[in-house]
Amino acid sequence: MATCGLAHGQLKQKKVNGQRGFSLVEVSIVTAIVLLIAIIGIPAIGTYVIENKVPKVGESLSRFILQTRVNAPNSSAEPYAQIETAHLANQLRDSSIFSVRGTAAAPAILHGLGKEGEITVAPVDSGASFALTLSRVHHAACPSLASVMQRVSDVITIEADGQGEVTVKDDSTPYSALAVESYCQHGDANTFVFTAS
Repeated sequence: MATCGLAHGQLKQKKVNGQRGFSLVEVSIVTAIVLLIAIIGIPAIGTYVIENKVPKVGESLSRFILQTRVNAPNSSAEPYAQIETAHLANQLRDSSIFSVRGTAAAPAILHGLGKEGEITVAPVDSGASFALTLSRVHHAACPSLASVMQRVSDVITIEADGQGEVTVKDDSTPYSALAVESYCQHGDANTFVFTAS
């Protein structure tokens, strides 16, 4: 009986000694693998998030353009002479997509399609037309944003950092998503101007 108790005690002792934690090398290897996956995956996730925002951004801006056209005075040759960024900011203040900063008189609207990218609204041709300018647009949003906005824009131009402004849609230039994609520069380096009248 004593022998049986001793054997049971030795078996218990072996189980306790057999339970080990992870070694420093094992923890380091797992940490390195997780870090490598994060480094590779985070840019892809950021691009995916931007691509998913494009339809909502385009829809909101298209709605603003259409409402502005409907509400413009018909009798004036310069119906958009008084338009400014504050008009768009008022419409987007409660939006979950855009971020409106600053005062009501001088707002800054961040579009979320590129780091610190802003939207401004201004009259064109002394108020005969108006333009929405989106700065610092990420290349992942380029062709799809222009494709959404081409339905409500008379003229679309794109300017990448270090390159001149290129017209991708007007009366003499039919819209082409492939052309837009070829003019976009990698990163948050693209500026779009959507002009409507």
